[in-house]
Amino acid sequence: MEMTDSLPGTAVREVREETGLDVEITGLVGTYTDPRHVIAYSDGEVRRQFNVCFTARTVGGRLAISDESTELRFVQPEEIGQLPMHHTQRLRIRHFLEHRDRPYLG
Repeated sequence: MEMTDSLPGTAVREVREETGLDVEITGLVGTYTDPRHVIAYSDGEVRRQFNVCFTARTVGGRLAISDESTELRFVQPEEIGQLPMHHTQRLRIRHFLEHRDRPYLG
């Protein structure tokens, strides 16, 4: 997030940079701040991860690999269980698919 960005603005910019798609934010899935989600990078940097997860719809652009992505594709909900991902990512996707009335705050 840049100092001049809003959270939704950051999400729009990051999606564009990482996927080539232009999106419009449509809602909030939740906030995720699991203190056990610590990431240690190969350069020695260690940080605690947090996430603000939005819903969005595509309004333009074209799906394209970037310097920040290695593979991009759309998948059906029934395929998600077969994909390798961190348990915190699975939680966010599950919350989205549950169509909750209120955002998750955790």
